[in-house]
Amino acid sequence: MKAPEPASSTADFKAPVGLILVLGGLSAFGPFSIDMYLPGLSQMTRDLHAGAADGALSVAAFYIGVSLGQLFYGPLSDRIGRRPPLLAGVALYVAASIGCAFAPSVGLLIGLRLLQALGGCAGLVISRAVVRDRFSPQQTAHVFSMLMLVMSLAPIVAPLLGGFVLLVGNWRMIFWVLAVFGSLVWLSVLLWMQESRSAETEAKARGESAWKSYLAVLREPRVMGYCFAAGFAQAGLLTYIAAAPSLVIDSYGVSPQGFSYIFACNGVGLVTATYTNRRLLRTKSYDYLLRRANMASLLASAVLVVDAITGFGGLWGFVVPLFFVVACMGFTQANAFAGAMALDPHRAGSTSAMVGCLQFGLGAVAGSIAGALHDGTARPIAIVILISYVLSGLALRLLAKVRD
Repeated sequence: MKAPEPASSTADFKAPVGLILVLGGLSAFGPFSIDMYLPGLSQMTRDLHAGAADGALSVAAFYIGVSLGQLFYGPLSDRIGRRPPLLAGVALYVAASIGCAFAPSVGLLIGLRLLQALGGCAGLVISRAVVRDRFSPQQTAHVFSMLMLVMSLAPIVAPLLGGFVLLVGNWRMIFWVLAVFGSLVWLSVLLWMQESRSAETEAKARGESAWKSYLAVLREPRVMGYCFAAGFAQAGLLTYIAAAPSLVIDSYGVSPQGFSYIFACNGVGLVTATYTNRRLLRTKSYDYLLRRANMASLLASAVLVVDAITGFGGLWGFVVPLFFVVACMGFTQANAFAGAMALDPHRAGSTSAMVGCLQFGLGAVAGSIAGALHDGTARPIAIVILISYVLSGLALRLLAKVRD
């Protein structure tokens, strides 16, 4: 089947709703697999006689699997098409989720979480490549913003659903819910998603190895600037996701259900920002919005650090500035993706994989650092988040050359 040509940019652009829903489901594997699991993390460690470090490792294992797996799926989808690796990856995700539900030990659970990530990351990387296949650069920013809007529902729905599951069952049931979700997404891809890879992309992919494709991406400073900007920004977000449950539940004394509500409120901020970004893209470039989102993130992160060091506001001094840090991601991610993938559309899979690898790879590193420095206060989390956004801003200015 011949892939559709990317649509031209128009002021009244409207993306197909069905395609957005399928791509949104694929993109939601990451947030659903992490956010729904967090409320049951403490219960899981007690049930499996594990420590807090083991629980954090089960989260970090997912980050690592998503980071490394995208490097495999990206060039593979450029070479053989989007559908085959997508269907195989989602099937692996479903199987690993079922395995997690039966895991008798924390060590086996961590290994299965790694496999779950290696399967689910196919949806993350290939969904972005499909967007670039079908749409022009400015339209790509619109579509990524719409995907972020769909994905932004995950931080609202997932922790609430995870908290509800814990009221009627235990942490193992969460993985059964994830297996059902993965099965529905697999069917939607099989029945409704057409192949989108272009003949030009296929020819380029078959003419160079995966390593050469990645080297070509690495040699383009502007592409890597956008990749690092997205990666360091995501590192700040994933630091919060990995370290906040222990801090909020154990140190601030909030219940798992209460933590779910806090997490969901941050998701509301993300949804609002994502919707606003989509509206602003009608009159502003993605570079303009990206730079200002980074500046807002830096300001909110600085306030978070001050509150964490001084103890000002207690729990509220932590969650209020964090709300704005998370909300800014609604502007950052969609526009950084659009910038990175606009520069080399025929390596869309490899570029998408590079962005995703840096996002979750840097997130795993940042989260591990915050965990290693954990002292029962918000200071380590706040400092790591601030450093992440400083580095994201430097990547925008020095590599991507995004100016005010």
